[in-house]
Amino acid sequence: MADFPFDAVGFDLDGTLLDTFRDLGTAVNHALEQGGFDPVPVESSKDLIGGGAKIMLARAVDAQGAMPADEFHALYKVMLRYYADHNAVYSAPYPGVIEALDALDARGVKMAVVTNKFEGFATQILTSLGLADRFVRIIGGDSMGKGVDGKYLSKPHPEPVLAAQKACGGGAFAFVGDSSYDVNAAKAAKVPVIVAAYGYCDKPAHELGGDGIIDSFGGLISALESL
Repeated sequence: MADFPFDAVGFDLDGTLLDTFRDLGTAVNHALEQGGFDPVPVESSKDLIGGGAKIMLARAVDAQGAMPADEFHALYKVMLRYYADHNAVYSAPYPGVIEALDALDARGVKMAVVTNKFEGFATQILTSLGLADRFVRIIGGDSMGKGVDGKYLSKPHPEPVLAAQKACGGGAFAFVGDSSYDVNAAKAAKVPVIVAAYGYCDKPAHELGGDGIIDSFGGLISALESL
């Protein structure tokens, strides 16, 4: 265990640590129905996840003809209010997550979460599932504030990944995620990244450009050791 190659590991949340699409899809459909749009199949919400709730809703709305910016903003707030009260109804860790986190902890590896979900939501969900205390820090899409362009410094920006590495004490750091947002953020932060092929990948896992791929969370330890 002493020769494990990483001092710390960061994780994306949706589609990496947790299977969350049912709760997200239900929130999107609630907002769509409130806005007079047709609901989408909840299963299809997997294809909308990646850049955060706002982008997720925008893609669903745009597929049905879009709407004025001010009306969309109001609809987005409807989605957030609903999700605040219904974000851990169906969401659960993927098979093998608990065992792998235990194995990393036994190796003295510090862990953090870096998600484009708002920090409050991420903390709320992880707390509900009894997982929040496993992580040194939970970084959300709003945690780093906004850049000069007025947009949140969230993935694919490297700042959240760098902040997670710093929170874990620096040292050798790897990231695990399931989308181009994750891979690009990790590469910009100059840390290796493992792609979770079982997640909500926005393109085929082998095309995302990661340094390794896992088909289940159970393969994480060996994948990290092979980097």
